[in-house]
Amino acid sequence: MREVLTLSLPPKTTQLIKKKAKSKGFDSVSGYIKYLITIDDDMISADELLKMAKEAREDYKKGKTIKAKSLMDLL
Repeated sequence: MREVLTLSLPPKTTQLIKKKAKSKGFDSVSGYIKYLITIDDDMISADELLKMAKEAREDYKKGKTIKAKSLMDLL
């Protein structure tokens, strides 16, 4: 069963969403919003990114890095 969710957005935002949905090949705004929610699960937060960057910096300072000529060197 489906449920309807109503959002109150400024007209400019509504037009932007419709334009983006169409330009990305979605048949509807609903499909586009469902897609955005799905990919949101794969994203990391700014805090997580900052934590990873700090850890990488510490590893670099401690000499725990390798010099790779390509990504294949990492496999």
